[in-house]
Amino acid sequence: MIDEPVAKSTPAANNWQIEVGEGTLAPRSALDVLTNLNERIASGNIDEFQPIATGFVPLDKVIGGGLRPGELMLIGGAQGQGKTTMALQMARNAAASGQATALYVCFEHEEEYLIQRMIAMESALSHLPKKSGAVKIQDVKKEVLGSYTASAEAGTRAKLGTNPRLRPSLERIARYGSSLFLLRGTATHSTIENLRALVQEHRGDDDRRLILFVDYLQKVPVFPEPADEAEKVTRIVSGLKDIALACEVPVVAIVAADREGLKAKRLRNHHLRGSSALNYESDIILILNDKYNIVAKVNIEFNPYQAQRFRDWVVATIEKNRGGQDNIDLEYEKLFEYSCFDPTGRQTSEKLIEERLYND
Repeated sequence: MIDEPVAKSTPAANNWQIEVGEGTLAPRSALDVLTNLNERIASGNIDEFQPIATGFVPLDKVIGGGLRPGELMLIGGAQGQGKTTMALQMARNAAASGQATALYVCFEHEEEYLIQRMIAMESALSHLPKKSGAVKIQDVKKEVLGSYTASAEAGTRAKLGTNPRLRPSLERIARYGSSLFLLRGTATHSTIENLRALVQEHRGDDDRRLILFVDYLQKVPVFPEPADEAEKVTRIVSGLKDIALACEVPVVAIVAADREGLKAKRLRNHHLRGSSALNYESDIILILNDKYNIVAKVNIEFNPYQAQRFRDWVVATIEKNRGGQDNIDLEYEKLFEYSCFDPTGRQTSEKLIEERLYND
């Protein structure tokens, strides 16, 4: 049996400080904390108080301007609702605005696939509200292949930049591309501990803040493998929250729905797969639902044309907002053929079905 580490007092100016094993417990008085805060403000070190905008305008307004260091946002929804699309677009927005460096860890797609989606995204975002001139994702793939085929026939080296349809998007990505990092997550190396080390190593490398994206949470490996999924998810979400707090970065993680959620008419926060810790550890929970499926029948039964239009929108419900108002329904137009949303959005005016269950 291994003895527990014994806490030993150490003589110091702070009489509360003790050494515990390999760590230290050193509470600070409220006066010390207040003094430190005043010094940070006086020196202009106020990054903690300046949010990083997600670029989704109504959402940023509700959550106080964007995401702050130490905050954990969860994005949930059934398959096909645009969770990856929204998260990748947020990462793009943070990098393109110059506010932060974004690290996007994806367990489901290769980096090259994400780049192809971003090319289509850039082509659409630059033309909104019109879509003329935008390149659909399937056309991006054709153009990439076409560039290679044309160069092979000409006996030259393929260059995407010479493709007239892709060049505008590539030039826009080049402006912020050095601030957006893509990483394919693996079942062996992309652990919480390794993600923390990566964030700590490169946080603030370019004097800009860092924001971490994880796509998706349940895929993060845990060793040794926990006995059940609830324990695994608890350890992962607690680890992501610890990264946010210890490294002073915002973290955005996509969360899968459970079986009941996939069968429900409207997916809510209690349908997130794994553990109640998802609700406790997170600061913001955003749930995506197809608008057509959750609009009350009174809004569509007498207007089939209106009902068809609802299929083009996703309702993003702010289920939890630790720093402000929650239970807010926002909606964004789906531009999935271009791998993006129209980021302007609006607050939902129609009545929605509830199916809400409170698990306080």
